[in-house]
Amino acid sequence: MEIKSLANIDFNTIFNGFSRAFADYEMQLNRVQLEAMLKRRGFNPDLSFAAFEGDQIIAFTLNGTGYFNGIPTAYDTGTGTLKEYRGHGLATKIFEYSIPYLKENHIRQYLLEVLQHNTKAVSVYRNLGFEVSREFNYFRQKNEEIRNYSITDFVCTIESIEIKETDSVAGFWDFYPSWQNSFESIGRSAEEFVTLGAFTGNKLIGYAVFEPTSGDITQIAVDKQYRRKGVASLLLKEMAGINKNDSVKVINTDLACASITQFLQAKNIELKGKQFEMIRKI
Repeated sequence: MEIKSLANIDFNTIFNGFSRAFADYEMQLNRVQLEAMLKRRGFNPDLSFAAFEGDQIIAFTLNGTGYFNGIPTAYDTGTGTLKEYRGHGLATKIFEYSIPYLKENHIRQYLLEVLQHNTKAVSVYRNLGFEVSREFNYFRQKNEEIRNYSITDFVCTIESIEIKETDSVAGFWDFYPSWQNSFESIGRSAEEFVTLGAFTGNKLIGYAVFEPTSGDITQIAVDKQYRRKGVASLLLKEMAGINKNDSVKVINTDLACASITQFLQAKNIELKGKQFEMIRKI
């Protein structure tokens, strides 16, 4: 067995290892979907690592790199081990092998998300020095089950827009977006997203970023002065109209943010799971 970087490794080899590692999981991605996911999350093969037997991947960590809260960060965009090789600590060995290379490339922290019910993985990460930074909710609902009505006399218009400066909408936020929902991640696959703005006159009072192919509501926020007027409902209605998926999903909303939880539950968009966001300084 040899641990080495995925630099210069053919993507077919990576995809084959990924598919075999997750063969017994509910989540299944084809090659196109995996490539799209990795692109959005900033996959950096030079700073991603795997354990090989011969030319076959038996365990891996696919890292994205970028900035999070202004800090150079490595993000675990996918860690897996083939079923027959589990229980031998390969994920830990790969992680420990990677640290000197991440430091050499000026990465200052390592970020990941893990399902809260995956207690074994949570324990491994805690033992590696990770600490929980936030708790996230994950929502999903079939299009026909979404309860999207509102009674309001408030008039606003919904238009397709471009957001060129994060600062122009950060004041609308109740929480900082997760790695995969950040404008940096959205920008890596900008052609896949639609950004909608809600206006009263010429004033932007709310917006949403949406990926029609996957049904992913990546960001949705309304100016605090204009909440409870049906603005978010109008944005949701517009997104539902252009959705090409049979469902909508909202991943990584902050558990501490009651407003987004109440809004989604009012629309019958159901809570499906919870994650920990975890960070380790490097």
